[in-house]
Amino acid sequence: MTPFQGQRIAVVGLGKAGLPAARRLREWGADVTCWDDGEAARAEARAQGLHVADPAARFDFDALLLSPGIPHILPRVHPAAAAARAAGAPILADVEFLFRAARAAGSAARFVGITGTNGKSTTTALLGHLLARAGVPVEVGGNLGPAALDMPVLGDDGVYVLEMSSYMLERIANLRFNAAAMLNLSPDHLDRHGDMAGYRAAKAQIFARQTREDVAVLGQDDTDTASLSGTLAARCVPVSGSAPQPGGIWAEAGLLRDDAGVIADLASCPTLPGAHNAQNAAAAAALALALGLPREGLAAGLATYPGLPHRQELVGRLGAVRFVNDSKATNADSAARALSSYGRILWIAGGMGKEGGIAPLAEYFPHIAEAFLIGRDGPEFAATLAAHGVAHRLCGTLAEAVPAAAEAARRGLADVVLLSPAAASWDQFTGFDARGDAFRSLVRALPGVEF
Repeated sequence: MTPFQGQRIAVVGLGKAGLPAARRLREWGADVTCWDDGEAARAEARAQGLHVADPAARFDFDALLLSPGIPHILPRVHPAAAAARAAGAPILADVEFLFRAARAAGSAARFVGITGTNGKSTTTALLGHLLARAGVPVEVGGNLGPAALDMPVLGDDGVYVLEMSSYMLERIANLRFNAAAMLNLSPDHLDRHGDMAGYRAAKAQIFARQTREDVAVLGQDDTDTASLSGTLAARCVPVSGSAPQPGGIWAEAGLLRDDAGVIADLASCPTLPGAHNAQNAAAAAALALALGLPREGLAAGLATYPGLPHRQELVGRLGAVRFVNDSKATNADSAARALSSYGRILWIAGGMGKEGGIAPLAEYFPHIAEAFLIGRDGPEFAATLAAHGVAHRLCGTLAEAVPAAAEAARRGLADVVLLSPAAASWDQFTGFDARGDAFRSLVRALPGVEF
């Protein structure tokens, strides 16, 4: 299969997604030139036989595949993006090429996109689990897991379930999602999108090119997402983790419901705690039904979902005390979901805080028996907690915070030790996953911990 035969494509950014994209596009017939601002990445590309040259020097290509993490407008334009725009060439994400390849192969495989500020990884993985359990050929990836161009071309009965970041969504041109979900919106990546309106517009691209034949699942637990319902061409399905939604799916009194009655008892779904996960489950169920899965199989599928690392992941127990790894909570809104899920908490937080810090979490401070603060903005978080009378201590590092929190747990201050940092990890780790892995290792090294 050579769907891109004769096309000249520049690939810039040779990381997790870029290098596989360059290889696959070459396999599919494209004339590929690739580039990375780092010499080590360029050397790896050369070692794999790829042509390496800076496309900004002379842009003579049909398209630019630009790594999602590299800006093409704000906060600063990458030279390759500036050259592509000057030449009138499209700047695209790898998922766009996957869609074009599938359609060029004659495949009617369905594409499902899931976005939102928080919860998109869980909902993506959960829907993939439901589909696989039902025997549907499925590939799960995008912003989560395998890069789009590491996936095979599926047949007509296949489904791609893709987590879509705002960075990816602003770089699609032809991709049409047969079913798409926006879970929620709260301020994030504003340096990249300019303001909240720009961020919302980028996220809303997940519904672009949909028709009445398609399905748009909309979270109703925030006004920015709920207000999209009157603007979309697709059939809208409302979902909520806390309020009835006629015509949609919602959680009520611990039960997942729709107009026909109970779908599942969420108490039987241990990896989906809290109202936020109830909404994630509602969204996954709505998408599953839109894709034709039988309603009666959803309860067992939800109950057997194994969960994802770093998303309220139970990593150990010390008697009745649970140690929970929620390292993926890199902003206050995400941390709020974890803080609201437990009664009394020993909270490990800190790192590189986002705008506003942890001030938006004040309503959850009564849940905190004591906070153990790490990272660059630990002192700023400490000042906020002090102003609200919350007990806290500056630990600096996870290596100090974990045993300190464990000792407090032994004294009976709380039965949950929660890492939910409300901050990025780049000051001390290579990513939230490395931070979560370190937490897991430190917990499991504690005397007496079971896992």
